[in-house]
Amino acid sequence: MLLRVTWLVTGGAGYIGAHVTAAMRQAGDEVVVVDDLSTGDRARIPGVPLVVGSVLDGPLLRRTIREHGVCGVVHVAAKKRVEESVRRPLFYYRENVEGLRVLLEEALAAGVGFLVFSSSAAVYGMPDIDLVREDTECRPVNPYGTTKLIGERMIEQVAAVTGLRHATLRYFNVAGTADPALADRGVSNLVPMVFDRLQQGLPPVVFGDRYPTPDGSCVRDFVHVADVASAHVAAARALADGRASALTANVGRGEGVSVREMVEVIRTVTGTAGEAWAEPIVAPPRSGDPPRVVASADAIRAGLGWEARHDVRAMVSSAWAGWTASRDPAA
Repeated sequence: MLLRVTWLVTGGAGYIGAHVTAAMRQAGDEVVVVDDLSTGDRARIPGVPLVVGSVLDGPLLRRTIREHGVCGVVHVAAKKRVEESVRRPLFYYRENVEGLRVLLEEALAAGVGFLVFSSSAAVYGMPDIDLVREDTECRPVNPYGTTKLIGERMIEQVAAVTGLRHATLRYFNVAGTADPALADRGVSNLVPMVFDRLQQGLPPVVFGDRYPTPDGSCVRDFVHVADVASAHVAAARALADGRASALTANVGRGEGVSVREMVEVIRTVTGTAGEAWAEPIVAPPRSGDPPRVVASADAIRAGLGWEARHDVRAMVSSAWAGWTASRDPAA
């Protein structure tokens, strides 16, 4: 028998969080969102109860959990910009580590039994292997990745003494949108960053061209945000119905795509592939960028029966539809 659970989605009005919220509602779960709206937008989650506030606010979390009868938490809220984390490490430790500590304290005090934690491939650092497995040594190279790894350890240690059922999902490079209204409106990730340059009539930028990869640019595992959202639903259901009690899994496609290859897909989708001005230019490599990070997706397939469904072209096409719609004055 399928157990219906009311889930609290932290950061549920943000780009990834809104996709998770929508997917969980489509799966039939009740959802309430806590979001400070620093990067979120209430328009992304119509019809969903929204509590505006921070996960650092214990009393607010306590009231929300109690008033909505929350049984499980999907913790998506976090600061996620690697470059910013290098400049503002204490800010990241407060938001990501202390925020999780407060959330755990309030959730456990209220008897919440399930937690899905949004982690990141940044916990691995710069692994020198073809496919990153969950048992690959974690050696993060920036404060963002470190805060995610501390969060994982905190959850594991708390669960050992409380019985909290938990799933940690390590995202790789998220792109695309399931709905233009939920699109990524920032310009910190590769795909919207290239869109922004092209829309301004500027060439895309590739950071570094001398990595030990086939074309000299970094190789990454790009995964559609709709697939990331469905992974959260699968993890939440497995925790709620007792099929899982402690799971750590990569969320990726297991296929490497270089930055140059991704830029070419973007140019094709945007109709700028034949334009000389849109040829990518090379900038110095960014500090801490590993040459290759590609997921092994075996664990999540075995543990949850989940696998990614969308390819790179689908990611970019959907992202471009969302990008143009969000910038159309008539939309």
